Amino acid sequence: MRVLQIAPIWETVPPPAYGGTEAVVSVLTEELVRRGHQVTLCASGDSLTSAALFSTVPTSLRAGGLSESGLQFSLVHAARSLELAGDFDLVHNHAGPPPDLVMGMGNLIKTPLLTTLHNQPSGDTAFVWRQYASWYNAISKSQLQGLSALPNGHCAGYVYNGIDVASFPFRVKKDGYVLFLGRLSHLKAPHLAIEAARKADIPIVMAGKMSTVDELDYYATVLEPLIDGHNVRFVGEADAATKRELYAGAMASLAPLQWEEPFGLFLVESLACGTPVVAFQRGAAPELITQNVTGFLVEDADAMAEALKHIGELDPQACRRDVEKRFSPSTLADAYLAVYERMLAGEEVAAAQPEAAALTA
Repeated sequence: MRVLQIAPIWETVPPPAYGGTEAVVSVLTEELVRRGHQVTLCASGDSLTSAALFSTVPTSLRAGGLSESGLQFSLVHAARSLELAGDFDLVHNHAGPPPDLVMGMGNLIKTPLLTTLHNQPSGDTAFVWRQYASWYNAISKSQLQGLSALPNGHCAGYVYNGIDVASFPFRVKKDGYVLFLGRLSHLKAPHLAIEAARKADIPIVMAGKMSTVDELDYYATVLEPLIDGHNVRFVGEADAATKRELYAGAMASLAPLQWEEPFGLFLVESLACGTPVVAFQRGAAPELITQNVTGFLVEDADAMAEALKHIGELDPQACRRDVEKRFSPSTLADAYLAVYERMLAGEEVAAAQPEAAALTA
C-alpha cells in the first residue's frame, strides 16, 4: 500500500523530548515500512525515518525558535504535502493543532484522506468541518463521544495511540519518588500533583515543557514557589532517554487532569516501564488505566494521596503486559490498516456509535 503520512512540523519526528503526536506518527510510519508498505513522511527536515522524507522546512518550528507562531510555514507544509497525494493510495493527516489546514484543502485532491484528531477540535474549526467530506478518527472513546456536534465526514471510530514499547525500560524496583511528566499548564495541574505528593509524604520529581507565554507564567507564579530542590524537584524538559529513566525509577506517575484529555501518551509510557499511574478520572484516563490493576482513578488531590499508600500493591508486570497487548506498534498498525482498507473499499460510514467503532480493545 502507498501511504502519505502528513505530520505536524512543530516538533521533529520522532520528537527529541516533548511531542506526543510526533511520537505516534513515528511509531506508525516505522511499523508500516517494516511491513513492506511504501510510505512517505511529510515532516520537518530534521526528522529521522526509514520512510521517504518530504520536507518544506529544514528544522521543526520549535527547534527553529518560534514560540506560538508559524502559521505561514504550516500552510506551505500542508499545501506542498497534498501536491504529492496523486502518487499515493491514501493520505493520512496528523497535522495540527489545528488539523484544519490539511482538512480545508482536502477537496483539492481525489486521493482518500484520513484525519486523525490528536487534539480536541475547537469551536472556530466548525466552518472547516462543515466542508470536510472525507474520513476522520478519534484517538479514544471519550474523545469520539464529544465530537457528535462537529464532524461532517465519514467516522472511522477511534484508534488508540501506540508507543515503541521495546524502547521503554522495565523495572520492578523503584527509587522512592513519584513523577509528574508533561506540559506545565493549569490543564495538566502539576501543582495538584505536588499537593498530593506532600500529603503522602513522598518526594516528587517534575519534568515538563514550558515554551508558551501561558506556560511560562504558570511556572513562575504557581510552580516555582513550590519547588524546594529536595521534596519537590524540577528537572526541566526531559529528553527521550531522561524521561525513560524517570518513568522506570518512579513509584507512580501522577496525572491530576483538569480537562478531558483525549488520550495522554505519558500514561501509557509510564505503564510500559512498570510504573502505575494515579490519575483524575477525566478524559480517556479510565480507558487507559485499569482500576486497581495498572493504577488508580481518583477525584481529587486528597484521594490521589490516599491512593499512593496502596501503590505497592500493584504489579509492575501487569502494567507492562497491558501496554504490550493494547498499545504496541503492531496493534497500532493493525488498527489503521483496517481503516485504510475500509477507505479504499469505498465503504460509507456515518457517525458510528463509539462502542461499535472501537478498533483496538
